[in-house]
Amino acid sequence: MEAIDDYERVSIYGLDLETRERLLTTQRECVFNWCTREEWPMGVIMSCLWHEDRMWLTAGAHRHRISAVRRNPKVSVVVTSTGTELGTGKTVTIKGKCHIREDDETKSWFYPKFSRHLHGDNGPEAAIFEEKLNSPLRVILEVVPEKFITYDGTKMFLHSAGKLKDESVLTEPSTADTERLARELKRRGMA
Repeated sequence: MEAIDDYERVSIYGLDLETRERLLTTQRECVFNWCTREEWPMGVIMSCLWHEDRMWLTAGAHRHRISAVRRNPKVSVVVTSTGTELGTGKTVTIKGKCHIREDDETKSWFYPKFSRHLHGDNGPEAAIFEEKLNSPLRVILEVVPEKFITYDGTKMFLHSAGKLKDESVLTEPSTADTERLARELKRRGMA
């Protein structure tokens, strides 16, 4: 296979579903993004748990992000493979709606599972963490995905070097790489 000429069409380097799921279930941290009242995008690094096709997080009810999500539930979550056995260069961005949970039923499964995900099954760390989480001011964030944007840097590297053996691993290009790119090339007089 020939090497590519540029890095303008990167949407073809998406993760396959198995790798996406592995990344989401393995990673323990993400960037949680929301918009302020003044419409400024904000993000913080948070611990996370991927469970039943949802991203779950927790924070104190008094945090600015909780007020923001109550006003506008549209959020995004960014997960990277850095620090996992998947190595570097793989990412998942989730666009979704965030629901704030404060019910005992959610707390009863979330706190133990979240604590074990972050601290493992062995040792006292998970139990201590779980105990401290279960406070009256803590809320649980459930992000329901509406769209995934994924990226696999290994595919891009192999493709750019002309070493990608099987083009069937490439994903369908997004409209950014088909329609929008064509319009931008035309606007710049390059089409």
